[in-house]
Amino acid sequence: MTLPDFSSEIFFQTTRSGGKGGQYVNKVETAVIASLHIDSSQLLTDEQKALIKEKLSNRINHEGYLLVKCQTHRTQLANKDESVEKINELVSRALSTKKPRIATRASKASKEKRLEWKKRNAEIKAGRKRLKPGGY
Repeated sequence: MTLPDFSSEIFFQTTRSGGKGGQYVNKVETAVIASLHIDSSQLLTDEQKALIKEKLSNRINHEGYLLVKCQTHRTQLANKDESVEKINELVSRALSTKKPRIATRASKASKEKRLEWKKRNAEIKAGRKRLKPGGY
């Protein structure tokens, strides 16, 4: 399942970034906060919207925006591109379905091997005990 690119529906807000930047760090707004409104997205179905809200509930605010902040790069454009990638990755991960686990049982040989290992380990540990006087 290939998902569309959400870059057309993402709102961007810039802020001053901490970290790298030198003398311009207090003047330039390089950090980018990207937000995607889940309910008003036209690229998602209602079922997909509900699934995203459930799986990404800790990243969605009370107004229904999925927020991502990026401030790792020195340029606003690079931070913008990375925030778009992050949102696309978060949405695609939330919509991907896990492969169901098939229950299996341990084989008879593996059970016997485990029991043999436990006996051998118990003998090794028993050999470490101190001997009591007259206990031999």
